[in-house]
Amino acid sequence: MRKILTLTALALFAAGAWAHNCPNEMKAIDAKLATKPNVPRDTLDKVAKLRKEGETMHSAGKHAESMKALGEAKKLLGI
Repeated sequence: MRKILTLTALALFAAGAWAHNCPNEMKAIDAKLATKPNVPRDTLDKVAKLRKEGETMHSAGKHAESMKALGEAKKLLGI
């Protein structure tokens, strides 16, 4: 029983730490966009959409979905 409680606590801690990474991902995207990257306009539009979606999901507590959207945006920007 003690082992199960320990594993559960570790899982919750890891999930919480991952959830708080969303703002860092958004900051990285914003920093890259501030450099005016040389990417097509349609790609920039998609990045902006994914960035907004990530922020919305983060605010709603849907951190896995947020990280997915933000990760896709970062991939499009090459970061």
